[in-house]
Amino acid sequence: MSDSNDSEPGFDALGLPAELLATLRELGYEAPSPIQSATIPALLAGRDVLGQAQTGTGKTAAFALPILARLRPAHARPAALVLAPTRELAIQVAEAFHRYASGLRGFHVLPIYGGQAYGPQLNGLKRGPDVVVGTPGRIIDHLGKGTLKIDQLQTLVLDEADEMLRMGFIDDVRDVMERIPVTCQKALFSATMPDPIRRIAERHMSAAEHITIRSKTTTAANIRQRYWVVGGLHKLDALTRILEVEEFDAMIVFARTRIATEQLAQRLEARGFSAAALNGDVPQKMREQIVDRLKRGEIDILAATDVAARGLDVERISHVINYDIPHDTEAYVHRIGRTGRAGRSGEAILFVAPRERGMLRAIERATRQPIEAMTLPTVGDVEAQRLVRFQSRIKAALESDEMDSGRELVQQSLNALDASVEDLAAALALIARGNTQKLGDDLAPATFSEPSPAQRGERGQGAPSRRDTRSRPDRDTNLVSYRIEVGASHGAKPGNIVGAIANEAGLDSSQIGRINIQHDFSIVDLPANLAPATLEHLRKVRVASRPLLIRIDDGRPDPSVSAPGAPSRPPSAPGRPFDKSGPRDRNKSARKGKGKVLGKKKPRDEAGKGGGEKADEPAKPRLTRRRPPRTRAERKAAFSARKDKKN
Repeated sequence: MSDSNDSEPGFDALGLPAELLATLRELGYEAPSPIQSATIPALLAGRDVLGQAQTGTGKTAAFALPILARLRPAHARPAALVLAPTRELAIQVAEAFHRYASGLRGFHVLPIYGGQAYGPQLNGLKRGPDVVVGTPGRIIDHLGKGTLKIDQLQTLVLDEADEMLRMGFIDDVRDVMERIPVTCQKALFSATMPDPIRRIAERHMSAAEHITIRSKTTTAANIRQRYWVVGGLHKLDALTRILEVEEFDAMIVFARTRIATEQLAQRLEARGFSAAALNGDVPQKMREQIVDRLKRGEIDILAATDVAARGLDVERISHVINYDIPHDTEAYVHRIGRTGRAGRSGEAILFVAPRERGMLRAIERATRQPIEAMTLPTVGDVEAQRLVRFQSRIKAALESDEMDSGRELVQQSLNALDASVEDLAAALALIARGNTQKLGDDLAPATFSEPSPAQRGERGQGAPSRRDTRSRPDRDTNLVSYRIEVGASHGAKPGNIVGAIANEAGLDSSQIGRINIQHDFSIVDLPANLAPATLEHLRKVRVASRPLLIRIDDGRPDPSVSAPGAPSRPPSAPGRPFDKSGPRDRNKSARKGKGKVLGKKKPRDEAGKGGGEKADEPAKPRLTRRRPPRTRAERKAAFSARKDKKN
């Protein structure tokens, strides 16, 4: 087993032919990476190789160069087969073969993957490619149809084997390995080495040389990793601030679902950024066009699912943002591996909800590298950055050769408009700013300190409950009372309200304050810095089949929910709890009068009794059997009733 930590001598010492060495010099390759130094001699010698190294360390060249060096014109074709988990990686590997073989006459590589028409693939196979690079599913299809023959294959490479396992291709991989000849050389590469992959290697690889590139971290050291705790501000608004302030060339924003990528790309486009979505629903031809546009600079931001986390190697990608935290640590490593490749520096930012801190710690343990907390840029930071960009445009215009025509235009405008130079300059500045969206008014940075053990929910002696993790005065200063048009009469419960608002506004439940459920509306305390777009979205969110119609509480009902001709009802005072005994009494009356035509209800006075009874006359005991309280609200009301009775 080989362990490599240090760089070996140049490519000249690895035994590669002169044609390949010349190509490497043209491509700017100076020295091999550790995985290349350890793997290339072993593969050139014909030995099987089991290689483990983190993503972005040059594994493609480690197996592509020996395959090209061992090609002979008399060999049966294809001479080599490379299995890749995704279409993107298959294309990237095929492109790498093409670059490295630019000095080899007559070389042909064919990528085969699902989503592409069979016609071009069949024509390419008839021409006899030297190397086939494909995804397991489509390779199995061609093997079953007899259009691909691997009974004389010389080399089989499994690239990113752990990802093929995760994506469910392990049976296809076994099927392919059962079909190759016994003398075929096998190379398996993986960022991690799960037990199923290790068992495949032990069964199908003979005397394989184990090559493990040990490093202090499982992520590249040239990637700066930061995280932001989601809170008080919608993630989209936070992402917008980062995009405004961070200097980036191109960026991948990873979301958890396909729908989320589409929505994210659309919203970023609406905010003036050049963005596109990449997910499993995008047709293959369009996927290739999107990646090509990203390479050419026509797209700056790619909103993607994990389908793009493998094989996407674009030099422009300087930032990776985990908009949604990945489900496991391996996915995180592969995500951020899209930046900082081939020795370039990169930036990785992780959005973490308070309830996801456990996954953050797991990622730090898995990568053996601390992730630093970041301070979200303030509105002042964003405006300052916009001013810097505006001044840069002005400076470029001042150095332009067309300044004379600009001065003439200004003079004509001054004469025609009878305005001062300052007013004209201010008007031109407003025109230049265009429809740039203004942000909120908060000028203080949004920082979040590490929670104390009590705030993490650790139960110890005297540990406060979840509702008391922050002092009430400090908590209330950042909250505002909002009114929502759903109450107890509609069947709303605190859990429904908290869940709907937390999920739709991107808040943690700890950021939601008091909830005061009234008869036909409720008062909810929410963070004061909610974005207008978030509030507009919450107005349409439904709880108990009714839209929230959320707005700042001013003690008046929303006129849009009042029925025409309905009698006006004085609004309940904010903070006054709803008498939860009312709905229970009405339910009992309904059960008691089941099957009968009920007469008009008597008006109720403040004590909740019928208008025909005297206020000071004690109520007659009910003979109907009470059911035990079921909900939390009913139990609380029953407890209050017993307490009042004792007093």
